[in-house]
Amino acid sequence: MTRYFQYRIPAGRLLGLWLLLMALPGCKKYLEVPPPINTISGADAFQNDNTAAQAVSYVYSGLLNLNVFDGSGVGFYMGMYGDELKNQSILPVYLSLYGDVVGSSDNVTTFWTTIYRHLYAVNAAIEGLTPATELNYRSQWLGEAYFLRGLLYSYLTNLYGDVPMVLGSDYLTNNGLARGPQADVYQQILSDLKQAQTLLDNQYHDGTGAVTTGRGRPNKAAATALLARVYLYLKDWKNAEAQAESCIADAVNYQLAPVSKVFLVNSTEVIWGLVPYQAPSFPYLVKDARTYYLPAGVTPALVGIPATLADSLVAAFEPGDARYAAWVGKDTVPASGSAPATVYYYAYKYQATGTYTEAQEIVAMLRLAELYLIRAEARAQQNKLSGALADLNAVRNRAGLPASAALSQADVLAAILHERRVELFLEEGHRFFDLRRTGNLDAVMNVLAPLKGGTWASFKAWWPIPLTDIQNDPHLVQTPGYQ
Repeated sequence: MTRYFQYRIPAGRLLGLWLLLMALPGCKKYLEVPPPINTISGADAFQNDNTAAQAVSYVYSGLLNLNVFDGSGVGFYMGMYGDELKNQSILPVYLSLYGDVVGSSDNVTTFWTTIYRHLYAVNAAIEGLTPATELNYRSQWLGEAYFLRGLLYSYLTNLYGDVPMVLGSDYLTNNGLARGPQADVYQQILSDLKQAQTLLDNQYHDGTGAVTTGRGRPNKAAATALLARVYLYLKDWKNAEAQAESCIADAVNYQLAPVSKVFLVNSTEVIWGLVPYQAPSFPYLVKDARTYYLPAGVTPALVGIPATLADSLVAAFEPGDARYAAWVGKDTVPASGSAPATVYYYAYKYQATGTYTEAQEIVAMLRLAELYLIRAEARAQQNKLSGALADLNAVRNRAGLPASAALSQADVLAAILHERRVELFLEEGHRFFDLRRTGNLDAVMNVLAPLKGGTWASFKAWWPIPLTDIQNDPHLVQTPGYQ
């Protein structure tokens, strides 16, 4: 954390630099340049709607282009670490991540540094927008900033457990912070998301503040949906049910979409997502397709694909599940010499390449099917089994499956956990987080880790933080269990 709060660039040059970097989404240099701290924290950034929106837009672009929420980010890493992906690479970076995270701390600490970079940017935006500035869309930009802070902390604490709560842009103060208890972090998340709810309206706005049909910036429903998820993780079943209900009840704006249309930019199911960047010289591309897609008859190694779907995930789909047909790709490599024919399965939720159109995909961060499953679980935990089954079956019926046969509370909860696995696979860590919060992680990983060439211990439920940050901040300690 500490290394990333100390870079300073002359304020007058930063906006131009930021625009240049945003135009080069595939450029390696962008990964080496810190966020435009002076641009977003200086008074000039919040004197008009355009620059204020850019200060917040930086975060969206960075989260997608810096491999936090794309095919190479949290979803991929958690899939490799858990039971969703099978390693197909001989590279040490993948072998160590797949088998044993203790030997790969450099891989999993990347998210720590990147998320804290963006938290600094968000905090500066909150500070700059909190005064009663004369902006037409001040509430929108400020609401987005609070939403983003809640989102970022929800991932930080679910990856690393207790984390420092950086709530300002004074890097000298931030550099001396200790890890805060997870319970306090969650309270901050709830506070930020409730604040976002009060500031955001029900419509979607683009980067100019104008109302739009695009769902690439959060609205009030997005804050509500994320609150539902957070309450679920906190086992606050009543509030999880109520927040999920608020989104589900808005049938005018949100409906379960056919499985083939779930991830489209104009999908009625998406509550909020990240829109991949497109420049005239750089094609529209959702990285999930690039990370997993296998051309017919080609082995993963031949095209540099590091992972395919785990056998247990493929087997989890029931016969006739439309999600399997639409979201799972199949590559059959013919027998050659002494090598038998081999079948590889890969994630195919996102398939977009080429020129951006309304028929292209959005990286869905919050969608209605998750809200149905949140409400189902919250209801089941309150022993409202008929309502829980109704919600579960809404998702199953959309997938072309019959109603669940579960009857007891335990069976209903198990059925919901199973449904979350096949519905939300590889979507930003849901499966791993679900196993941990439901108390099933050790049982799964104790069996799985040896098969992957590694070992498992309970402390590995949380990831290590960067050693350099510990060395630079005497108040920081490593995640328990890691040396």
